[in-house]
Amino acid sequence: MKIATFNINGIKARIGALSDWLSEARPDVALLQEIKSVDENFPREHFEDMGYIVETHGQKSFNGVAILSKLPLEDVRRGLPGDESDEQARWIEATVIGQRAVRVCGLYLPNGNPVPGPKYDYKLAWMDRLHTHALDLLASEEPVLMAGDYNIIPQDEDAARPEAWQEDALARPESRAAFRRILNLGFTEAFRARVHGPEHYSFWDYQAGAWNRNDGIRIDHFLLSSQCADLLEDCQIDKEFRGREKPSDHVPVWVRLAA
Repeated sequence: MKIATFNINGIKARIGALSDWLSEARPDVALLQEIKSVDENFPREHFEDMGYIVETHGQKSFNGVAILSKLPLEDVRRGLPGDESDEQARWIEATVIGQRAVRVCGLYLPNGNPVPGPKYDYKLAWMDRLHTHALDLLASEEPVLMAGDYNIIPQDEDAARPEAWQEDALARPESRAAFRRILNLGFTEAFRARVHGPEHYSFWDYQAGAWNRNDGIRIDHFLLSSQCADLLEDCQIDKEFRGREKPSDHVPVWVRLAA
């Protein structure tokens, strides 16, 4: 089973790039972030014609997450538990029925800038809720993964210029500590389980020629429960898609599971 995460930065602007990637990469499941569309305006039929089941949790102009799956989906849930007043569409989860069932969770974690301020407070509170829900997911003792745009640079080696991010919400010590607190529940960070060393990025800003200078950061991650990590065969970044026409500022990251 090939499962990918991709922050597409707007379905309207990126439908061509997304469709090309789906045709070439052929993931069984794609977890999308920043669809920037309400559910009823998402081009569902287009992706159904490509063979995908479509589930969305949208929001007008901002945020929004989706699951595209060639395999049956069960028990689809929308919204991260823990705050019923939270109206931001940043979480969707479902069970994918392959050779064995895998619980997949697609997330778009808050950016948190500027620091300090209410947006950073929201980011850390959201991560606290994620920690609580992750405990519940682990309690199922089934293969579970949480994937998406975490807006977290885990370590200095995950940025081309780590000094430029020291005071940014993506790399602040409190942000990294909250990320490690979730990891330490027993999750495996899939990419680092397979690939080591610097210069592996999943995001390049549109400004200042960041792509041409490879001035990137790695902020799109897969966290696997121990049962899911046992199924891990590979995890890679589809870097070349950043150089295509009308690209997102993110590129897809994917795992292959023996499931």
